[in-house]
Amino acid sequence: MNVRIHPSWKKELEIEFEKDYFKNLTYFVKNEYSEHKIFPPGKEIFAAFDHSAFEDTRVVILGQDPYHGPGQANGLCFSVHDGIAFPPSLINIFKEIENDLGKDLPKTGNLERWADQGVLLLNATLTVRAHQAGSHQNKGWEIFTDRVIEIISQEKENVVFMLWGGYAKKKAKLIDASKHLILTSGHPSPLSANRGYWFGNSHFSQANKYLENHGKKPINW
Repeated sequence: MNVRIHPSWKKELEIEFEKDYFKNLTYFVKNEYSEHKIFPPGKEIFAAFDHSAFEDTRVVILGQDPYHGPGQANGLCFSVHDGIAFPPSLINIFKEIENDLGKDLPKTGNLERWADQGVLLLNATLTVRAHQAGSHQNKGWEIFTDRVIEIISQEKENVVFMLWGGYAKKKAKLIDASKHLILTSGHPSPLSANRGYWFGNSHFSQANKYLENHGKKPINW
C-alpha cells in the first residue's frame, strides 16, 4: 500500500501498511473524508512524521485526539495553525515552559518549530470528525501509533518520552525504560492543571538535561 509519509518512516512502517487493520483503517478514513468534515486536512494526517524524521527524533510527546474545531488541527499534537487562538492545554504547556525555562509565551501555537528539531508530536488517533471528539478512536489508529512507539523504543536509544495524563501514561508499557527517559505528569488541560497535576513538572528542562548528558542537542522550546 502506498502511504504518503516521510521516507525514513516509510522504511520503518511499511510492514504495518500491508496489515489488514491498516487497510481497513485506510478504507474507513477515506470514506469519512468523502462524507464528513474531518480534521486535520488530508495532507496533514502524517505531518508529525514529515517534520520529525525517524533518525532525527529524540523527543516524543503523546496526545490523544486531534483538535476538532475549525482550523485548529495541523497534524501535530497540541499544535494549532498560525493565527489560531491557543487552546487551554497549549496555554498551560507554554506557561510551564515559562516557569521551567524562563521563556516568554510565543506569538504562535504552531509547534512545527519543535517538530523540526526532532520532537515527534504524536496523537494516538490521527483523524477526527469536526466537533466530535473521539469519533475516530478504536478504528485502528491506536494500533498503528502504538507500533510507532514500540519501534522507536526498540530501534533507538536515549529518547525522551513525555506522557501527560492517564491515557498517555498507559503507553509507558511500550517503552524500554532502561534505555530511554520516560517523563510522566498530569495532563495540561485546565481540569488537571488546576488540581496541581501539571504545573511544576519541569519536563522541558529535564528533557534537555537528559539529551545533553547523552551527547544530543537540546530542544529550543
